[in-house]
Amino acid sequence: MKKLILLSLLPLSLAAQASSLTELEIKWLSAGKPVLEYARAIKLPLDIIVQPQQAPGQVPLALGFENGRCKLVFSMRGNDDAETTLKDVPEADHALMIEAMTAHEIGHCWRYANGTWHSLPAGFVESGEERGRAELLAASREMRETRREEGFADLVALAWTRRAHPEHYGRVFAWLERMRADPMVPRSHHDTRAWVKLAKDGNVFRQAATPFDAARGPWNEGLVSEE
Repeated sequence: MKKLILLSLLPLSLAAQASSLTELEIKWLSAGKPVLEYARAIKLPLDIIVQPQQAPGQVPLALGFENGRCKLVFSMRGNDDAETTLKDVPEADHALMIEAMTAHEIGHCWRYANGTWHSLPAGFVESGEERGRAELLAASREMRETRREEGFADLVALAWTRRAHPEHYGRVFAWLERMRADPMVPRSHHDTRAWVKLAKDGNVFRQAATPFDAARGPWNEGLVSEE
């Protein structure tokens, strides 16, 4: 059975955990702390897990679900690719981008906790009927549902940045736009271009009560355009 380092959500007492965490883990946890504090304040069912095992090639930050709770998992030890997404980002901007990535994952948790995971807005109708082999249709449907969730989470990340760091919004947007600009497979799981392009002007988020509310309008619009 795998061993895990389970951190209480917050207060995030990194000093007390320092003997258990690596420098890279502390860097990412510290950068994401404002988002994690917000998640705690709105009572999202979130646990933070740091994998102490070597995790080469793993996604460094990911969200899973278990027993009605979200699991924010850090897989950074022995992982030379942990900061690949930051390779062209100045060191001084790393915290900004990590904070946005953390907000992206919290966007997933919010959807799950509110029972809307893989669901569509009321009244939304799929435009066409796909035809083909059952297993291929199932794979296509899974990819489409995941892509839509990734689109919502990207918008939450940008809405969070617009709210928390309006003066740096342009830099975070440009980084995310580059990340999503050239998907390996168009319309695959992380091809969120239909949504990201709608947020070039951060004013699209306006004065919504939460980043999730702010994301809802452009997400709905992106659902139509991706069809």
